[in-house]
Amino acid sequence: MLKRPFDKSKLPSRHVTEGPERAPHRSYYYAMGMTEEEIHQPLVGVATCWNEAAPCNIALSRQAQAVKMGVKHASGTPREFTTITVTDGIAMGHEGMRSSLASREAIADTVELTMRGHSYDAVVGLAGCDKSLPGMMMAMVRLNVPSVFIYGGSILPGRAPQVDEIPEDFRSRDLTVQDMFEAVGRHQNNEMSDAALDMLERVACPSAGACGGQFTANTMACVSEAIGLALFNSSGMPAPYESRDQYGEASGRAVMDLIEQNIKARDVVTRKALENAARVVACTGGSTNAGLHLPAIAHEAGIEFYLEDVCEIFRDTPYFVDLKPGGTYVAKDLYDAGGIPVVMKELRKAGLIHEDCITASTRTIGEELDRIAREADGKVIYSIENPITKTGGVVGLKGNLAPEGAIVKVAGISAEGQVFTGPARVFECEEDAFAAVKARSYEEGEVLVIRNEGPAGGPGMREMLATTAALSGQGMGKKVALITDGRFSGATRGFCVGHVGPEAALGGPIGLLKNGDMITIDAVNGSLSVDLSDDELEQRKADWTGPRETIYTSGAIWKFAKLVGPTYKGAVTHPGAEGEKHQYCDL
Repeated sequence: MLKRPFDKSKLPSRHVTEGPERAPHRSYYYAMGMTEEEIHQPLVGVATCWNEAAPCNIALSRQAQAVKMGVKHASGTPREFTTITVTDGIAMGHEGMRSSLASREAIADTVELTMRGHSYDAVVGLAGCDKSLPGMMMAMVRLNVPSVFIYGGSILPGRAPQVDEIPEDFRSRDLTVQDMFEAVGRHQNNEMSDAALDMLERVACPSAGACGGQFTANTMACVSEAIGLALFNSSGMPAPYESRDQYGEASGRAVMDLIEQNIKARDVVTRKALENAARVVACTGGSTNAGLHLPAIAHEAGIEFYLEDVCEIFRDTPYFVDLKPGGTYVAKDLYDAGGIPVVMKELRKAGLIHEDCITASTRTIGEELDRIAREADGKVIYSIENPITKTGGVVGLKGNLAPEGAIVKVAGISAEGQVFTGPARVFECEEDAFAAVKARSYEEGEVLVIRNEGPAGGPGMREMLATTAALSGQGMGKKVALITDGRFSGATRGFCVGHVGPEAALGGPIGLLKNGDMITIDAVNGSLSVDLSDDELEQRKADWTGPRETIYTSGAIWKFAKLVGPTYKGAVTHPGAEGEKHQYCDL
């Protein structure tokens, strides 16, 4: 065990462990069995999003014990605590989804409050499900203490029973929860029996871990490495592998090195690091939700890095990692092929990575990449010279229908399929759209518009996986398009545009549309427009009677709706680093 001295005179925990006046505080620590030596070492918060809500988080408590061992072996004292999560796979398709984005803010807030209240010196954060990853990283950057992030790991892929009752395409591929949402569409379309649906739901998710495709959780896990807050390759190994403990222990040791060298979260999360993260999202065909979470993380550091900045990087980044939902493979396959280090090594070959960014290991990105011997396998990770497409798997859009921007995932969509013109069919909420899809009361060639689902107007900015998956299950994913001021799941397939801003509740153009208005989505040129004159749009704005009323007039979701800012800035709820008059670590 490495024993090294730490000077606590400038560490936050001095306020609770040092000097005669802190005897009452120390008595609490003795009450928990801590030794004198442990009390006077740096106190490291080990924050987990463990709960029994879903497989995404179920392994985090065990993994935290490995982190704590690493902290102890490097002369620190770990203090474990938990925060909430809302698991999107469970919250999807009903009122529960309104809690999802708000939970990101609650996670960041509760980690901040716990760290502040107990004067912890550093944090290792473990997260497993969609919003818990950015929420944990936001807290790290907000606090600006030595920080290491570790992902709980992905789920193992499922396999369908080889029986005739299950459609052949489900039997011949790895399964994820996305397939279950699409199976519902098949079932509604009378193309799958009750028995087949029952068999699939029992095997699609066979282990602990977050959803296996390049959905939001795995996208943000990749971001954690690319942005420098996580140790290289720590995000890839599936959750059930007990050998994940080595990453946990290494993360615990790493945070003590960061304390020793006084490397803090904002030393790691710089403008260049955010650009690196956006590159990795683009080349892996990651979730459109990264366009929401990267600006939110940047906000905590006082960096203006908005949706348009993210999309500008997407525009000139090749897409070369073949992952679901647009591609073929799952997170375990990416790990087996060498993971994010090999992906970033390919980006470096094209000069698309800032190599001087510092990471949680105390080494730079360039130094870390110099240690990587593996090369792209040409199957899961294509070479950057021979990408799947020459531009990123996610595209930003702007136009008279989205003055503040919008975002669409085009991974797996042909170039000719990336331009769509059709008449609007307008729905005032997701439930109305899902009911119409279920009843097949829409027409091929239409642009389905789901509005009043933005951060403030929803409230909560729900994801639309149930609706989009039902369309795919009906075989209509490429025959209609869909736009919304809400969000899409990272598992969404098809030509689906989200984050349309300003949202309907704020008087955005999406709130002024009528059935039959001709909408053009052009992901090749990055535009989203409606065939209406400026005068017509102004007249409709003048006739607009205001936002739709909601039933959320108190509680956490009401509070979120009142505080939340625009989508293109990350839908954040406080002034961020720009409004700071102090930093926690300096108090």
